[in-house]
Amino acid sequence: MASNSNTPNLIVVTGFGPYRNHVINSSWEAVKELEKIGIDDNVELKILQLPVHYSEVEKKIKWIWTELQPQLSVHVGMSASSKAIALEQCGRNKGYMEGDLSGAHPQGSCCLLEGPERIESAVNMKSVCENISWPGVDVIHSRDAGRYLCDYCYYNSLYCGSGKAVFIHVPALSEDITAELLGNALKIIIQETLRQLNHLCE
Repeated sequence: MASNSNTPNLIVVTGFGPYRNHVINSSWEAVKELEKIGIDDNVELKILQLPVHYSEVEKKIKWIWTELQPQLSVHVGMSASSKAIALEQCGRNKGYMEGDLSGAHPQGSCCLLEGPERIESAVNMKSVCENISWPGVDVIHSRDAGRYLCDYCYYNSLYCGSGKAVFIHVPALSEDITAELLGNALKIIIQETLRQLNHLCE
């Protein structure tokens, strides 16, 4: 689906805007912090906020892969009930019954009518999880991104980007879990993700 001429060293990182009673979405706050500190000297970083609307997310994901053609797309979402950062392994196609902020949900409650049930990331996120640690917050591996906008975003990006996407769930902000802490954790996670992705391409 994606072009073979990916832009070397371009990493796109997205976070979500406000939803429900969460006026401040920790995913976007973390992504903004990441932009301040950067990933690495030889990495070009572009950040993008995604609205909590299925149709808009689909459009923006397609735009990322057709126009920007990054080496990797990293999507960040908030899991308000969790105290850990979760590294998601796969996106799932069906089961999107919950409406977005406008009350809409995808046709057939799925990402892609004829798409595979599950798409795995080209990156082994369990291995990424095992190879990093960040003081102040646990980092865990997950195989279920939740069948809402996060999972929908991930599946579409994995499909359009031929697996060169990852999804990271972050906790809500608190006194202990600050945007700065999450931004620095994202940096470490993405650095390890890129190391593994580059190894796959060798």
